[in-house]
Amino acid sequence: MLEIIGFLLFSGFWLVLFVVMFVAFFVRVIMQYEKGVKFTFGRYSGIMEPGLNILIPIIQGYRKVDIRIKTIDIPKQEVMTKDNVPVKINAVVFFKVSDPMKAVLDIQDYIFATAQLAQTALRDVVGAVSLDDVLTKRDEIAAQIETIVDKETDPWGIEVTNIKMQDVELPMDMKRVMAKQAEAEREKRAVIIKAEGEVIASNNIAKAADRLNASPGALHLRTLNTLNDLSSDQSNTVIFAIPLEILRAFEGVNNTFNPAKALNLIKKKK
Repeated sequence: MLEIIGFLLFSGFWLVLFVVMFVAFFVRVIMQYEKGVKFTFGRYSGIMEPGLNILIPIIQGYRKVDIRIKTIDIPKQEVMTKDNVPVKINAVVFFKVSDPMKAVLDIQDYIFATAQLAQTALRDVVGAVSLDDVLTKRDEIAAQIETIVDKETDPWGIEVTNIKMQDVELPMDMKRVMAKQAEAEREKRAVIIKAEGEVIASNNIAKAADRLNASPGALHLRTLNTLNDLSSDQSNTVIFAIPLEILRAFEGVNNTFNPAKALNLIKKKK
């Protein structure tokens, strides 16, 4: 009995050892976010999907490729724009591996190559536009860079999903000039708005004057209303409101008894 138990234990030990050795040497685990590029005698022999994969030691090998979206930070690049203004621009590139076979066989380091290509495209695109376009059309410029980089990296099995321009740094002299320009623009708008307001106010005043002139008693009522408003003021100012008709009557009397006009009338009679 003891001999049977010992034999089973001994056999189980070797079975476990065999399973462990088999898993260690023949089984490879590929994660869900990875793909494996398999080589047999150094030649490409297929793609290893996520999960357990059997690999023959020495004869076969593999290389894991992460297929998740990656980011590359493009450091600040000093670029001369089309209108000869030096600016410093940095951006970020989002990309992923769409074809693991090409990413392993056709390019040595696809991450470094994509970063260098993005830097070159950034310089080329920004150098072909003016400073105003760089500041106001950042999304369009980023889309142009994305198109260029995606086209160039497609043979490497790389798909560029997005490129974003993060910061545009201007020289201090240019910042001061732009600040003065913005201030002058605001002053211009303020003067225009004030002038438009004066025109509207003058039109309204003219309309009010025409309406008051059209009604005989309107001017008197307006005068009395003004006096009523002034009566609430606790000042020592005394205001005498003379109707316009009285002033016109004095003007008529003045014209009647004007000596110069009288002499002219006498001369005309002679």
